Amino acid sequence: MPALEGAGDESPSPAEKTLFKKYEVGRLLGYGAFAKVYHAREVQTAQNVAIKAISKQRILKGGLTANVKREISIMRRLRHPNIVRLREVLANTKKIYFVLEFAKGGELFSKVAKSRFSEHLSRRYFQQLISVVGYCHSRGVYHRDLKPENLLLDENWNLKVTDFGLSALTDQIRHDGLLHTLCGTPAYVAPEILAKKGYDGAKVDIWSCGIILFVLNAGYLPFNDPNLMIMYRKIYTGEFRVPKWTSPDLKRLLSRLLDTNPQTRITVDEIINDSWFKIGYKEVEFHHDYLELKDDGDNLKVMNAFDILTFSSGYNLSGLFDDREE
Repeated sequence: MPALEGAGDESPSPAEKTLFKKYEVGRLLGYGAFAKVYHAREVQTAQNVAIKAISKQRILKGGLTANVKREISIMRRLRHPNIVRLREVLANTKKIYFVLEFAKGGELFSKVAKSRFSEHLSRRYFQQLISVVGYCHSRGVYHRDLKPENLLLDENWNLKVTDFGLSALTDQIRHDGLLHTLCGTPAYVAPEILAKKGYDGAKVDIWSCGIILFVLNAGYLPFNDPNLMIMYRKIYTGEFRVPKWTSPDLKRLLSRLLDTNPQTRITVDEIINDSWFKIGYKEVEFHHDYLELKDDGDNLKVMNAFDILTFSSGYNLSGLFDDREE
């Protein structure tokens, strides 16, 4: 049986621990409705990686084929030191495997849950986050699900943004220039999404960045309630209070990030020029390179599909979702 085929096991069986004779698969790092993420080691180099195993059957049933294709396309075009790197994509008849850079430091969320960050440390991670967001937006990519759980840390405690499964490309924008898909996690959702109208993907990401900055500094959410409708009302009206230890400059920036009016909400360029943000800020350098996609059937067929992909909606990875046995 191919590696990582078990539906409910927390770790692969001894017979399943080598994926495509290339990666030794270890412990389960996390899981969701459609995928599991494992720690693994590349056999040839002994380098640590994370492998995201996605069930083809589940994404077909869930109608999420486009999301997986989108995530591959998006992660291929993004090369930034604070974004988890997609090294390669492998596939067999049952699963798709994303081979990802391993973020040794784990989830940022787990650190914040233990104790809120100092304003200095909050600023450091917020600067890295805004660097990523600005970079993505300049390339027509909007994350739409930014939250501490999707923010990881490397061995040097630098930020690594992951999980682009809900991301939207500019070719999804309708003629009115707005996005129309309901995405995101409730406590981080911008008020214009709750209004179920078209929204600007860049403005939505800025709102989520504001929520994240608030959580880093405060240790709790600005808009929260056990009753979902009450929480939505708080978000829609912008009802929140900053902790007493928050500096005036940070309080002012938070009010601009969590502006319920997307038209007047602060932009990435304005954030970068903000006096609180600018303290110790250094712009990062980034580069592009290319990925290879491999499809492993019984004959270990290899196809360099990424070589012919373009950055439009015209690419075709439908072969990855073919249920027929080879």
